[in-house]
Amino acid sequence: MGLGLMEPIYWGLSWIMLMWHALWDKIGLSGSWLGTNWDWILAIVFLVITVRIIIFPLFVKQIRSQRAMQALQPQLKALQEKHKGDRETLQREMMNLYRENKANPLMGCLPLLLQMPVFLGVFHIIRRLKDVNGPLYGWSADQFESAVDAKLFGVSISAQFNQGGTAAVLCGILGVVMIATTYMTSRQMILKTGWSEDPTQKMMQRLMLYGIPATLIISAVAFPLGLIIYWTTTNIFSLGQQMWVLKKYPPPRAAGMPEPKAPLDPEVAKALAPKVGAKPTNPKSATGTKPAATTTTKSTTAKSTTAKSTTGAKSTTGAKRKTVKKNVG
Repeated sequence: MGLGLMEPIYWGLSWIMLMWHALWDKIGLSGSWLGTNWDWILAIVFLVITVRIIIFPLFVKQIRSQRAMQALQPQLKALQEKHKGDRETLQREMMNLYRENKANPLMGCLPLLLQMPVFLGVFHIIRRLKDVNGPLYGWSADQFESAVDAKLFGVSISAQFNQGGTAAVLCGILGVVMIATTYMTSRQMILKTGWSEDPTQKMMQRLMLYGIPATLIISAVAFPLGLIIYWTTTNIFSLGQQMWVLKKYPPPRAAGMPEPKAPLDPEVAKALAPKVGAKPTNPKSATGTKPAATTTTKSTTAKSTTAKSTTGAKSTTGAKRKTVKKNVG
């Protein structure tokens, strides 16, 4: 993407940041407190919030499209089996299936594609605060000088990790937060949906969970502090937004994962609860009476069997004695 195409993005981002900066100045946050120019730090934070609010409708469409695509997977597999070897017919049938169910495979990438130019624009503007001597993209001279001097806990927002000292410590701490929130966002989704059974999809899940956070180590070292603030804020916003989306649009669970138990109705729970002052019942004692009865029955049966055996033995002995007497006589 050339500079000519990026110019409107630079101007738009500058305008949003300057509007927020002017608002915080009017509220009374101009100047420095705790070594921090909060008007500029909050301008970067609310730049993130403004951008995410603008693209939020597209994000909702992305989620709906993803859910529709997940629901169509069995039908897509059936089409692949039916038209195996006929790629042209398969593509046509798949497009018809997408159209009938209002699913768009490209919608899943759109919010990310829109955020990339914004990220590059913020990187460009913050880098120019250090490299350019003079106003840029509609900034007045006073605004430019104020932004150049902006600090977070005594560290310039254009400082980098390789400058050492406090800059390295602050960039390192925020870099760790940036990496951790990226990992948590991916882990939150995997815990909700489970690991995929498809080897390719499972590899992509592992890449999102471990690979991307690992690459951010380089970003934390190479990016200026202001951009790390922007990225960390974006991650925190994404984490909260994803939590809301997973609750409102729950994804289908992976095969083999147990379905969550339905919550107990409050009225049913209230009816089943023991009444105040009532004597609690002991289920063990209730169940314990049955084995006792069974044992008694078994012992009674054993006694009767023993009695029968004794009686039989006595009669047999008596018969033998009579036989002996007869033989003697």
